[in-house]
Amino acid sequence: MRDPLLSLRGLEGGYAPGRPVLSGLSLDLWPGEVVGLLGRNGAGKTTLFRALAGLLPHCRAQQVLWRGRPCAFRDPAFQRARYFVFAENPSFPYFTFSEYLAYAAACYGQPVPEVSRLVEGFQFQPYTQVLLKDLSLGSRKKAGLIAAFALAPSLLLLDEPASGLDFASTEFLYTLLQEYPQRGTVLFSSHILESLCRNAGRVVVLDQGSLRQTFSGGAVNPETIREALGYAPPDW
Repeated sequence: MRDPLLSLRGLEGGYAPGRPVLSGLSLDLWPGEVVGLLGRNGAGKTTLFRALAGLLPHCRAQQVLWRGRPCAFRDPAFQRARYFVFAENPSFPYFTFSEYLAYAAACYGQPVPEVSRLVEGFQFQPYTQVLLKDLSLGSRKKAGLIAAFALAPSLLLLDEPASGLDFASTEFLYTLLQEYPQRGTVLFSSHILESLCRNAGRVVVLDQGSLRQTFSGGAVNPETIREALGYAPPDW
């Protein structure tokens, strides 16, 4: 049987000692799947992404396996194999998108990738030479997504990727997510029901810092997701 791409066991911790956000979280991500991460505000979704990025020194896991071998979140081999797009990211404010893409490609040991399809699909043509600090929130999100899909890592981690996007860009994002299993694995969080139902082959539910429920295939539907969040539509 093949190994998971990434296997986590017993992930604990948060932003400060003695104040855990994640509690005994265990998760397997398999090659070539798109996984949706669901949970109420404060469940720990962004904390999980930040822990995987190696940004939270107070987070510890009993075991982390990358392609079946032990690793740490800050191991160079793991860092070069994953890419994050956070819901909000003020980094590199004085880079233009073109400069940022060249920098990111160098960090990942790649030549600067061809991005014309991505730039056109996200309607980003007017902004490639604009400083990132001068972009709107939605355009900054597009810059991060273009870089992410252009670099095409084995593991793509997206925190609320559709937030701030216009309709056409959201539809293009969904196309990219549906294509990505040919290239790698995606874990994305979303509060948008459509994002999960249209793109995720599996949905995991985060509650109070640990995974409470997983459903896949035909069970990824509006009714199941509403039930997982304990939401009942009003009876008008």
